[in-house]
Amino acid sequence: MRIFALPKFSKDAAKSGIRDADLLGAVARAESGLIDAGLGLCLIKQRVARPGQGRSGGFRTILFHKRRERAVFLYVFPKNVRANVTPGELDALRDFATILAGLTDEAFDRLTREKGWKVIPDEHPEDDVSQ
Repeated sequence: MRIFALPKFSKDAAKSGIRDADLLGAVARAESGLIDAGLGLCLIKQRVARPGQGRSGGFRTILFHKRRERAVFLYVFPKNVRANVTPGELDALRDFATILAGLTDEAFDRLTREKGWKVIPDEHPEDDVSQ
């Protein structure tokens, strides 16, 4: 399983105090079938806790999740700021998910090298997303 985060996601997550371990937990829950909301086209919404608090009042993440293959964290927002993505945002995310579904491992490697996508290593869950 390969896990990635878009550069803007990484920046926003770091500002919010979200750690790689929190993101790995969200993916682990999805892998075990515990998905907070399915949005279609391999897009899911997973809750992530605020530091020192629970998940229910924390952050919402939108990610592309292809079971046992890869996850890409696309968007994060605090629940107290907004309840959900707009219909227009969801359409754009679905279009992007369609593109992601067709990418090869080599294409993902290139995105990490050339476009700053972060690889979230599952062997070191204590690492911070901003590193």
